[in-house]
Formats: sequence, C-alpha cells, structure tokens
Amino acid sequence: MTRRASGTVFGLAYGDALGAPTEFLGMEEIARRFGPDGPREPTGSPAPVTDDTQMALAVADGLLDAPRDVPLTPDVIVPLWRRRFVDWLYSPDNNRAPGNTCLRACEGLAAGLPWLQATQRDSKGCGANMRVAPVGLVPGLTAEQRSAAAQLQAALTHGHPTGLAASELTAYAVRWLCDGLAPAGLPAALRDHCHAQRTTYHEDWLGDLWQRPAIDSPAAFISRGWDECLGVLDRLDAALAAPDRRADPCAATGAGWVAEEALATGLLCFLLFPDDPVGALARGAASSGDSDSIACLAGAFAGAHLGMDAWPPAWRPRIEYTGHLTRVGLAWD
Repeated sequence: MTRRASGTVFGLAYGDALGAPTEFLGMEEIARRFGPDGPREPTGSPAPVTDDTQMALAVADGLLDAPRDVPLTPDVIVPLWRRRFVDWLYSPDNNRAPGNTCLRACEGLAAGLPWLQATQRDSKGCGANMRVAPVGLVPGLTAEQRSAAAQLQAALTHGHPTGLAASELTAYAVRWLCDGLAPAGLPAALRDHCHAQRTTYHEDWLGDLWQRPAIDSPAAFISRGWDECLGVLDRLDAALAAPDRRADPCAATGAGWVAEEALATGLLCFLLFPDDPVGALARGAASSGDSDSIACLAGAFAGAHLGMDAWPPAWRPRIEYTGHLTRVGLAWD
C-alpha cells in the first residue's frame, strides 16, 4: 500500500529531525559536521523533533477531534484547535525553542481571548505553514473548506495575509501530490491556484482579520498575500530552470524564516529530488536558513508523493512521537 497520509506525517517528522541539528549553522560548518550532502538519517533514541512536528500533530488532532457527522465549519474547529494549541503551549515537551509568534498567540488563546485578538496580525513567520499539512490530508473536504481551514489554522497565530496564502498552497500541494499529481506539474498548479484565489476572502472563517490601516477591502488584504506567493514562485521557477542539487537552496528561494520562503524552499528541495526522499530531506537540512522547517516541508511533500514505503523502515521506531504519528497516518490512509 502507498499509505500517503502516513508518508506525509512521518516525512514531516523525519525532515524536522534531520534539519534541527543544522539550524543556525552556516554551510561550511554543516559540511564539516555532516559531510557535503548533509545529514542522511535521524540521530538519537528517539530522534528528537521540534515544535514544527508538535504543532502539526496539534492541527491533526484538532481535525480528528471534529465530529464526522457534521460539516467542518469555523464554529466546529476553532474550539478544538484552541484546546490543542493551548495543550501544546503548556506541554513539558514544549522546550524546543518555539517561535515567539506562536507562543504569544497561544498565550492569548489560553487566556480566553477571541482568536482575532490573540493572533499576531503582522506576522508571516513559517510557523503559519509548517504545521498545515494535515489539512491537506483530510478526505472529503470541499475546496472552500480546505482553503478556509488551511488559512484559519495559520490565522490563529499568524495574521499576515502571506502566512494565510502560503499555508493554503502548502495544504493543496500535499493534497494534489496525494491525489497523484506529477511533481513537475506542481509549480504551475500552485501558480494557477494563486491567480484563481487572489481576491477570495473567507469572511465566514476569518471574520474581520482583514481590517487594518491602509487596507480598504478584504480582497485588497488577501491579494497582498497571494502576490507575495507569486513572487516567490517566480524564484522557484528560476531555480528549477537551472537546477543545482549541490547549492544552498536558500540562495535561490529564501531562508525560510517567513511563510512563503519556507514553502518555496521546501518545494525546491523536494523537486530537486522528486524520487529520492532522503536526498530531499538532506538538501533541506543542509541549508543556511530555517533548516528544520524547510526539511519538514520537503519531507511532507515527498511522503505525499511517494508514500510511507519510500522511507527507510529502520527510521520509524526511532523517531520521536512514532505512536502519535502512526495514529494520525492510519486515520487518513
């Protein structure tokens, strides 16, 4: 069996584990410690992950908590995600240097603030989309539900329009790969999606998040996010036109600290190695930027494309949260 959902969530965690030791290291230091190809397998027993995997599991658990006999709506999912995000905030395992945006927003959620007050409205950090892959895995959602849910899970902490748009693109990349889209067709499909959704604002899900100085309409707000995503897709296309598997991917599509660059650089690592998932992870980990988030996204894309059996079997019992990852994957396989 292909088991693409399991491949996605385990790939996400494997990339996170490979990229964590190289975050904040320069390329020369990475090569000195891990060789020219970067880390090639998780280390430790268990191999530790970061807040990227922890929050992806929180998103997944909220979705799995939702009742199956009612449509997915913001009224249904917001309380479930709030609880899971607050649980993560207070977890003793939340000691992996999580981002300040996620911490501040989750503290507001824990204090009972409406999420529109808790969110960090000007942040488009990669925390908006490192955790969104489960939204791409849920079967049976309408296009409206998938798009809006992907944006909403980002908006709970990161209120910038680019964080919302990049998260939606990440969720759709996972969904399309699970559905069998050839990797080579992914950049064009994402670009078409940007154009199709450029002025679509999901007001029933996002409320008045759009309201801020110098923004005169919901369409003007969200189009800023899609336009920034189109800009980074231009950089992705340029990198793929002259592919260099040995170069630092961050030099082409950005360091990944912000949402649209994390998406593009994770995609670049995957698309350079579409049939070599370990190579994709190693390329993401051997990068000068936010290497755990980049490799995390590359692993999600590779797992969605190739399925669980593409990963080395010996890795599964060694990764942190293997039982939790297994339950999530089985729920959607």
